[in-house]
Amino acid sequence: MPLFKTIKPNKHTTVFVWKIDEPIKTLSKDIVLTERSKNRLLSMKSEIHRRGFLSVRHLLKMAGYTDLDLFYNGNGKPHLTDGKHISITHSFNFSAIIISDFEVGIDIEKNREKIKVIQHKFVNFERGFIHKDDDYIQQLTVIWGAKESLYKIYPHGGLTFKNDIDINSFQIADKKTTGYIKAKDWNKNYTIKFHQIEDFTLVYALDNSKK
Repeated sequence: MPLFKTIKPNKHTTVFVWKIDEPIKTLSKDIVLTERSKNRLLSMKSEIHRRGFLSVRHLLKMAGYTDLDLFYNGNGKPHLTDGKHISITHSFNFSAIIISDFEVGIDIEKNREKIKVIQHKFVNFERGFIHKDDDYIQQLTVIWGAKESLYKIYPHGGLTFKNDIDINSFQIADKKTTGYIKAKDWNKNYTIKFHQIEDFTLVYALDNSKK
């Protein structure tokens, strides 16, 4: 299907969301891929990953870019040739990108029971405010997505979700919170916004100092 949703959290930033209903043959049409991307696509064994990869290139096209405008640094962080900031995510049948004049990160996750089993790997400070009377799975998914989004912002890698990234108190109805990265060379707070899209949670992080 075409573009599923566009979100404009501020004048500097746009989020593009794609629902991946098409087969690979359809997704392969009308997009240009670099040789690096062609080789990367061929190396993917999972059809879900290939469809996610191609749908992201359609989102780039919707935003006015092509695959030729996208490159990655040594830590695998994506960049655009015009200097704008970009973050990329896909999960099952949804993909999304966020493009901004300032630092941003994005993540989309399916709401699944199994997140309760692995919460000990990423929940620390947040244990003090999780509400058992709120949607527990969605809360955990927001926390994971927020930490993933902040991890994608930090340019040097090596962070742990549990010990190096904290998300502040929220309830699902709030649709936003704040978070920060606890690194010696990094002292910034970020706005975290989240949306429920069908049975998925979309989360993105925005630089608090930029309005």
